[in-house]
Amino acid sequence: MQTARRAALLIIDLQNDYFAGGKYPLWNTEQTLANTLDAIAQAHAQNIPVILVQHVAADPASPFFVRDSVGVRIHPQVLAAAPDAPVVVKSHADSFLNTSLGELLGKLEVNELLLAGMMTQNCVTHTALSRAADPYRVKVLRDCCATVDAMVHGIALSALGDKVEMVDRQAAFETARG
Repeated sequence: MQTARRAALLIIDLQNDYFAGGKYPLWNTEQTLANTLDAIAQAHAQNIPVILVQHVAADPASPFFVRDSVGVRIHPQVLAAAPDAPVVVKSHADSFLNTSLGELLGKLEVNELLLAGMMTQNCVTHTALSRAADPYRVKVLRDCCATVDAMVHGIALSALGDKVEMVDRQAAFETARG
């Protein structure tokens, strides 16, 4: 008997420090934000749960994502688009490591992960390749990720390509239905 697919959309580290005016602004953040907001709307339309992942630096001397700072906060447009989404707080690149993410996914009976976030080559990649992600079908929404520049973004996606599925947000939600 085949198990029905139950996807969840994970939004990783869309936090103020990565945007203009933040401590570590990245490349292509505004387009990534717009694409991610669209992905959240598509997830809501299909009753796919949205989970927000927030990085809080363990070291108070960290250059960004410092606890209780404006920069550590999840981008306000993401919070407005997903006001009831659970927030998983992490302090490692892997969103599963020492967090409640695995337990939350179990409660939601999820078996497919749609990953969006920042930085492509760091937290998105580490989450996608996490041993804890092995039980899930993992798809990275390539148009909902950003990093320091287009080249690093492309290299990271290429490196992930033989391990997990790369899709644009539109394709992800077409297949998440089935």
